[in-house]
Amino acid sequence: MNAWGLLSIAIAMEVLGTSLLKHSDGFAKWHWGMLAIACYSMSFWFLAPVLKAIPVGVAYAVWAGCGIVLITLVGLLVFGQKLSLIQISMIALILVGAIGLNLTTDLS
Repeated sequence: MNAWGLLSIAIAMEVLGTSLLKHSDGFAKWHWGMLAIACYSMSFWFLAPVLKAIPVGVAYAVWAGCGIVLITLVGLLVFGQKLSLIQISMIALILVGAIGLNLTTDLS
């Protein structure tokens, strides 16, 4: 699998981990917290080889930016959280930056 594919899996694991952390209710429900830690660990497991192919700053910016956008969608759709128009606009800018980095990074 190529670096961008591994990075996508790392992002998905981080978003799943954050969602499970929310379910853990501050670790009051420890089993959800333990699953969150497992997902975070898997996220780093997939992120590590990415850093051989993609510059660390770009990889981290895409990982964090896409994670922010995706967990925001989870918050809206799953947890019923609300955001203002300005907050949604700022998150959209993060997504534009992550896409721009992806499109302008030469892996050759």
